[in-house]
Amino acid sequence: MERRVGTISRGLRAPIIRQGDDLKSIVVNVLLEAAKNHDFQIQDRDVLAVTEAVVARAEGNYATISQLAEDVRKKLGGETIGVIFPILSRNRFAICLKGIAQGAKKIVLMLSYPSDEVGNHLVDVDLLDAKNINPYTDVLTQEQFETLFGKSRHTFTGMDYVNYYKKLIEEAGAEVEIIFANNPRTILQYTKKVLTCDIHTRERSKRILRDAGAEIVLGLDDLLNESVSGSGFNSRYGILGSNKATEDTVKLFPNDCTEFVKSVQAEIKEKTGKTIEVMVYGDGAFKDPVGKIWELADPVVSPGYTEGLEGTPNEVKIKYLADNDFAHLSGDELKAAISEYIKNKNCDLGDSMAAQGTTPRRLTDLIGSLCDLTSGSGDKGTPIVYIQGYFDNYTV
Repeated sequence: MERRVGTISRGLRAPIIRQGDDLKSIVVNVLLEAAKNHDFQIQDRDVLAVTEAVVARAEGNYATISQLAEDVRKKLGGETIGVIFPILSRNRFAICLKGIAQGAKKIVLMLSYPSDEVGNHLVDVDLLDAKNINPYTDVLTQEQFETLFGKSRHTFTGMDYVNYYKKLIEEAGAEVEIIFANNPRTILQYTKKVLTCDIHTRERSKRILRDAGAEIVLGLDDLLNESVSGSGFNSRYGILGSNKATEDTVKLFPNDCTEFVKSVQAEIKEKTGKTIEVMVYGDGAFKDPVGKIWELADPVVSPGYTEGLEGTPNEVKIKYLADNDFAHLSGDELKAAISEYIKNKNCDLGDSMAAQGTTPRRLTDLIGSLCDLTSGSGDKGTPIVYIQGYFDNYTV
């Protein structure tokens, strides 16, 4: 019988994971029970993915905002701190801002505009044109910004993040001044001690600030990168990738997940005889066309994966072959010709015309995005995703 189904992505329901749980056993048992109860076979090169949230929760990788404040005071001096380029997020950054503000007497908050790093807009770019404002050179105070554009409202939530962040800082006991600018050097007119909060451009921002004469330059990856008064920590990413857990607690990004994914892979191999790939995933890497939000607020899509997920896809474009190399064929002859071409394709297609438009991205970023969309971020209850057929092609 001819195969009619390609890639399948299944969200697997799991128990509520708590600190100290044996996550490896839970994940393995969920997969085995799902395969038995829903009539599918575990195969070599299937992909089992686990969201970073439950990995960190099982690790107990939490910290309080008081512990964060202690680290801020120790590393940035506890006086006036420039906090630049934060993303606009109640879940991702607001809880961190509380702790940062508790560790300082004054915060000079510098917001990028018209949007933050991941695409949350403070103002429509067309309004900048209408008001003759150049975001690359013009520095605005909060009063100037609101006089020009009014109160900022988030596209979907309606949140006024400017005044929300201002209130958070004041409630934490710090004085606050808000400016809008896109050049990191601007903050040095206000303070020489800077915390740059961008995610994917942080190393560039640090370099620019150091070269411009900053006394202290840290990123979010430099806070809670070791335990503070018994807190959790992330040695590589600090508070990057953290999420709000409670009103005074953050869940940090999980530490090195390589041992975890390898142990799950080995356990599945022992129980089924199959070698599957295993990864831990966080945010997917995709952009919303309406809100213009780029999803990736984590430092990476996958903080740990097995070796078989290394690299990028090596695929040819079937429609290109059908329209070019085999344009003279149809029906079974066309199918046979394309199948034969795929079977004999080069191991590295590189810049071959037959591979154009096949999304040259890392496998972990592509598969992690599929997992994030499958599991969602709400109440589906599927923190484990099982993918079959991802590495198959038209001939298999």
